[in-house]
Amino acid sequence: MSSTATNVLKADQVWMDGKLVPWADAQVHVMTHALHYGLGVFEGIRAYQTKDGRLAIFKLREHIRRFLDSAHICLLKLPYTEDQLMAACVDLLRAQRGQFAKGAYLRPIAFMGDGAMGLGAVNPTRVAITAWDWGAYLGDKGLKDGIRAKVSSFTRMHVNVNMVRGKITGQYVNSILAKREAVMGGYDEAILLDISGFVAEASGENIFCVGRHGVVRTPSLSSPILRGITRDTIIELLKDSGRVVEEVSFTRDALYIAGEVFFTGTAAEVTPVREIDNRQVGDGKPGAITKAVQELYFRVVRGHEPKYADWLTYV
Repeated sequence: MSSTATNVLKADQVWMDGKLVPWADAQVHVMTHALHYGLGVFEGIRAYQTKDGRLAIFKLREHIRRFLDSAHICLLKLPYTEDQLMAACVDLLRAQRGQFAKGAYLRPIAFMGDGAMGLGAVNPTRVAITAWDWGAYLGDKGLKDGIRAKVSSFTRMHVNVNMVRGKITGQYVNSILAKREAVMGGYDEAILLDISGFVAEASGENIFCVGRHGVVRTPSLSSPILRGITRDTIIELLKDSGRVVEEVSFTRDALYIAGEVFFTGTAAEVTPVREIDNRQVGDGKPGAITKAVQELYFRVVRGHEPKYADWLTYV
């Protein structure tokens, strides 16, 4: 089961519309347009405690660029620049005076605010950034031992329906329904197929599988998947480690006979999958390639790999 932001350490303040306000005061009106029609965009960003005890945000610029791209796709005009939003993330964590010394999850969100209603309304864009302590999204045990997944009865939306390059709030209803179906069935996560029956992604993660000869495969960007920043990171780390990575289409039964399967995402990080549709993946434990890239990923985000130091923004 995934963790939630309930009863966990959260920031005392929220960066909202250009200034820091108390957490309890970061509110919107019930007539907020995005609440009714789902027009908003968001990001998930992690900050980690590095080897020297400092806090560093992982790939902050890449996340904020995607945030701006998502808004552009939705015709949401953001009143802040890339550099201003990056500074806001840093300022928010600095304002916590060490509250997140061991790490934090940042959630920038932009949405159409209140004013006119109706599908044709154009209201001012509201922007907020929150932070809280979010542990392993699919659980510490899942991160260590792997999770159980199920191919969902819900289909990932077509690329002409789902704006796949954007993290758009309303589009995640598809993921919510798939996730709930999986969890109610006793599984940890859902895997969604595209309209042609090829593997797309999990409800909130990209997916990788490892064949018998060590070739790593992940769905291509021509499929209805989000271009995950963690996905791109893992592809680069695998290639730098000498692994062959193919971005190709494959079917669900390719997952059944894969030697290893794992999910990637800012929240999920690198999470092994030990079982899919009641079929054991490999020997039912995280495989060698999965464990190696997971270990390398955590070394990178915690500042142990100088080669990738420019991926870190220190707070």
